[in-house]
Amino acid sequence: MKPPVSAQITERSGSNLALAFVLLPARKRAAMAALYAFCREVDDIADDESVPAAQRAAALAEWREDVRRACAGGRPSLPVIVELQPFAAEFALPFGLFDQLIQGVEMDLWPKRYPDFPALEVYCYHVASVVGLLSIQIFGHVDPGCRAYADALGKALQLTNILRDVGEDARRGRIYLPEAEMARHGVTEAEIFAGETSDRFRSLARAVADRARFHYRAARAALPAVDRRSMVAAELMGAVYWRLLRELESRDFPVLGPDRVRLGSARKLLLVLAAWLRITTGLPIATYG
Repeated sequence: MKPPVSAQITERSGSNLALAFVLLPARKRAAMAALYAFCREVDDIADDESVPAAQRAAALAEWREDVRRACAGGRPSLPVIVELQPFAAEFALPFGLFDQLIQGVEMDLWPKRYPDFPALEVYCYHVASVVGLLSIQIFGHVDPGCRAYADALGKALQLTNILRDVGEDARRGRIYLPEAEMARHGVTEAEIFAGETSDRFRSLARAVADRARFHYRAARAALPAVDRRSMVAAELMGAVYWRLLRELESRDFPVLGPDRVRLGSARKLLLVLAAWLRITTGLPIATYG
């Protein structure tokens, strides 16, 4: 018997996000796999530049309407959303958040520049914080203040992603780094598109890393004590991406070349074991910020 479509997508991805699922009970693990598969599929639609942007927009509109039906108790048709529907009902996942997520990936249909950090963080909210807000519903948060935690951690993770992927994004014609920060550090678009690393670029990268650090600290401060144990998967994600940020910093931001900076499997496994030990011993789980 084949595993669910969502589980297949999650397994193929090799994502850091999927890594965090191992610490969840089986039902929540399945729910997160379904949520992740939804996120992966809509993101892949937006990023497939072999397809005209208008056609990708139409495909995303179909996904929006199908998940709207699912959340309203109707009959969705797309396999991933069919699998997601019972979890959306069980964990009260609102259509509004799915809609905001699709709005975020739609921002990538016609790549644009972000003038400053606040503008970039609107994008980060839609493509990352919203995923966090959906996830804490599945994890079972109690305190409404946990939403501020999900918002901040999502922005921290996305800024880390943006920093890691500067070169990869540039080769696709995209620059997410804020224009005001580029100007302040004297870095031009032409230099980034050409993959030219300089002391000025490293200074710019440190500014982005500092902004990510701000959000890691905000997340750590915002997590309500009552929800610390239930947020173990999110805290593991924070730990993994925090180590990735530290790795980028220690290597002086080699992000414009063809090789993506990664954490090895052994280091990730150690982070999983550390998170598990912290749960079982009652120690604070957060190891970032």
